[in-house]
Amino acid sequence: MRTLLLLSVVFLVSCASIRDITNSLSSLQNMQFKLTGITGMRLAGVDVSRIASPTSLSISDGLALTQAFARKSLPTTFVVNMDAKNPNTGSSASKSVPLTLKGLDWRLLIDDKPTINGDLDKPVDVPGNGKTTQIPLSMSMDMYSFFADKGYDGIVNLALALGGQKGSTSRVKLDAMPTVGTPLGPMTYPSRISIVDTEFRGK
Repeated sequence: MRTLLLLSVVFLVSCASIRDITNSLSSLQNMQFKLTGITGMRLAGVDVSRIASPTSLSISDGLALTQAFARKSLPTTFVVNMDAKNPNTGSSASKSVPLTLKGLDWRLLIDDKPTINGDLDKPVDVPGNGKTTQIPLSMSMDMYSFFADKGYDGIVNLALALGGQKGSTSRVKLDAMPTVGTPLGPMTYPSRISIVDTEFRGK
């Protein structure tokens, strides 16, 4: 009788574990992402995050940018901020399951033009509490290499449109392949997703 009772307990625990795993796996496809802004942009050493328009450039900043353009090199650093949302918040039949974003193989598109690529610096926990988790993605690129055809004015205007005082992510997309930690190990999404600033997307 004692052995039968023990086996029954083990069976119930196993069923609960399987149910938890199933709930976790079913929510992974729904982990969603959205771009929220670009911060800390520096173009050839010039902090453009404080500049609203090209006419607001100081003489020294303008000189630094024109000299960098003449050298055919405009190194740019910035942070793309992204929100992640885990909808696996639990219900009467299940419990909340926290997830971990293990990887995000991303490619940055500006005006639909593919530019640089990268991945997460470290895993990010995304709890299933109905709230969003902000994930900063540090990036660096040479704007001249990708947008030399726009000319000096075009590149400066583009940088300000992205990371200037009035900048936005409306011209930016991330083509990404998320990898999420699960009770059964890391799980990579079946296809790449396009992350934008207009809505949360998970597929």
